[in-house]
Amino acid sequence: MRVVNQSVKKVDHRALVTGKAVYTDDLAPKECLIVKVLRSPHAHALIQDINLERADKVAGIECILTYKDCPDKRFTMAGQTYPEPSPYDRLILDRRVRFVGDPVAVVAGCSKDAVEKALGLIKVKYEVLEPVLDFRSARDNEVLVHPEDSWKSLCPVGADNKRNLCASGSCADQDVDEVLKDCSYVVDKTYHTQANQQSMMETFRTYTYIDAYGRLNVVSSTQIPFHVRRILANALDIPKAKIRVIKPRIGGGFGAKQTAVSEVYPALVTWMTGKPAKMVFTREESLTASSPRHEMEVRVRMGADKDGIIKAIDVYTLSNTGAYGEHGPTTVGLSGHKSIPLYGKTDAFRFAYDVVYTNVMSAGAYRGYGATQGIFAVESAVDELAVQIGMDPVAFREKNIVREGQIMPAYYGEKAGSCALDRCLERAKEMIGWDEKYPCRDMGNGKVRGVGAALAMQGSGISGVDTAAVGIKVNDDGFYSLMIGATDMGTGCDTILAQMAAECLDCSMEEIIVHGVDTDASPYDTGSYASSTTYVTGMAVVRTCEKLRDMICEKGARYLGCGFDDTEFDGENVIDLKTGRTISRAEIGNRAMCSNEDALYASEAFSSPVSPPPFMAGIAEVEVDKETGQVELTDYVAVVDCGTVINPALARVQTEGGLAQGIGMALFEEVVYGPQGKNYSNSFMQYKIPTRLDVGNIRVEFESSYEATGPFGAKSIGEIVINTPSPAIANAVSNAVGVRIRELPITAEKIYWGMQEAGKGSDLVER
Repeated sequence: MRVVNQSVKKVDHRALVTGKAVYTDDLAPKECLIVKVLRSPHAHALIQDINLERADKVAGIECILTYKDCPDKRFTMAGQTYPEPSPYDRLILDRRVRFVGDPVAVVAGCSKDAVEKALGLIKVKYEVLEPVLDFRSARDNEVLVHPEDSWKSLCPVGADNKRNLCASGSCADQDVDEVLKDCSYVVDKTYHTQANQQSMMETFRTYTYIDAYGRLNVVSSTQIPFHVRRILANALDIPKAKIRVIKPRIGGGFGAKQTAVSEVYPALVTWMTGKPAKMVFTREESLTASSPRHEMEVRVRMGADKDGIIKAIDVYTLSNTGAYGEHGPTTVGLSGHKSIPLYGKTDAFRFAYDVVYTNVMSAGAYRGYGATQGIFAVESAVDELAVQIGMDPVAFREKNIVREGQIMPAYYGEKAGSCALDRCLERAKEMIGWDEKYPCRDMGNGKVRGVGAALAMQGSGISGVDTAAVGIKVNDDGFYSLMIGATDMGTGCDTILAQMAAECLDCSMEEIIVHGVDTDASPYDTGSYASSTTYVTGMAVVRTCEKLRDMICEKGARYLGCGFDDTEFDGENVIDLKTGRTISRAEIGNRAMCSNEDALYASEAFSSPVSPPPFMAGIAEVEVDKETGQVELTDYVAVVDCGTVINPALARVQTEGGLAQGIGMALFEEVVYGPQGKNYSNSFMQYKIPTRLDVGNIRVEFESSYEATGPFGAKSIGEIVINTPSPAIANAVSNAVGVRIRELPITAEKIYWGMQEAGKGSDLVER
């Protein structure tokens, strides 16, 4: 291939390296109103009175809005295809506040100083209510987070606000309990993952204005422009036709911007005042009032026969959605449906879950989207089962993993049409030197090095739901405009889609001009999430290019005076195969600008009935200080099967970045709440993310498979790469010092006290 499978530079690389990339805040005019919100100091309370008298008198204040000024219409901020599985449980401003940081009032003024002064002068009288802070006691608690009758769930996801349930469900194949009874070896353990924050460089931010046609224009750092249009229409109770959403350059999203965190507040101000407004979240707001990863507790029961074959897997997940249900019903599904299918020889499985409301910050989408939590639990349990059997955990996995051509258990009946997981594991094992290093080596000076392995899978879009369309037109001189609705949030999707178009149209990358998302002009795309862009939008590109090639041949045949069946398009010229006469693409483009009734424009959509998973093997080597419990990641190897790699350089960067995030989740990151529900992780001083010095040596390779349903054989890569570090590191620590960490993050304190308890006679200590 000429362009695909090549490490082409990003189409916007010059703007990025020269500092000319234009982000949301760069586009907002200086005179626009500054919008901020007053936030609740209580985890659960009813507003009895809001006194705005002194705040209204501050010079430069345009308006102060409370729940009395907002539509009484519930909606969800989750960016999902309609009807959204997430319940409609929000108002823009509500009389009931449900977590410390919940918006109480919206203040807009001509300067940041004026707005902040006014915020300090608003006096609110609260009736403080008892909060639900422990998600283990939330279901059927007498305290209801959402007692209102206007709460509603559009989809049958097992939600019941009168039980604090955002979702509940189960699925199974055969009788798990009976199969487990017959197993020679069984583990039954519970694993806990904390909430994590995405911590993207660009915080949430939105700029809004009314255009000459009286329409609300929204310029926002979002992954979901088309969903934002619907969300705002619901929240403001206005027609979608009155709203236009524009996506500029994004400084990172990682799933956080799959929720409309910032858009509604400046949109409300602009719609009510007619004036342009912008809201820029501070880092503290992004850490305490946004959409972190769901906290989950996952119980895994897993059994194997005397030959080491895994016969049954039983997973129960309890997920904490927080104060609102954004992505609650959907993230939890991946904790089982993207972990159980890794093992293809089971006779039975069961997966059940509950998603509960609590009075903490609302959770949302984050790279991995629930699979990360489930894979930590299942891959930890696999190692524990291997220890019980007395088998090398890599050999145990090799014996049980799903292989190409197998039906994947708990994966909606789909077959693994492309799967190089066995080769990924073998290659990772060679890269780390597993046979020489397993289980551990004493390094002297009280330090031990251990190795641990983990496997992962994800998906490629949401089967039967996600859809994407692109448009391509031929311009004068024959260059192409590629119009997409997918959102490049720094991942490089503009580049890889242009690569696919250039490959299909037999032209250079320079001849493909990519346009960012504008809901008025761009073809519809559900958005950049669910690892969908390469696979779903990529197939839309392939289909559109095929259609456009035929249109170019038809136009060329007319100009050449020959039949369509007698022509061929080589990317530069349409050729009359009978006579050898040619007409160039440039001439066709120019001639079509005059006396033409057939526009050289094609648009096609794609939606897939399947979601072929990418696969991955990761192996960590850690060094543990036996005196202090301090753990250091010294080496991490990862091998990924994402089908055909469209752009190896971008795929490598994606993988390395995802691994760094996963390492942070494993070793450092934790959202900590006080006894009254206050979030103490409100800055990077408290919420620790890893630097380049903290992630050790990361080495990445690829094992190609060919996915027949994907563009050029490609599958996704965006999310899978975050999933292996947590279990691999936990397994490495266990192999090093015999301490099994079942609650993230893996800290020196947990390891130290585990070793102390082990010294008192325990064989394997859990923390």
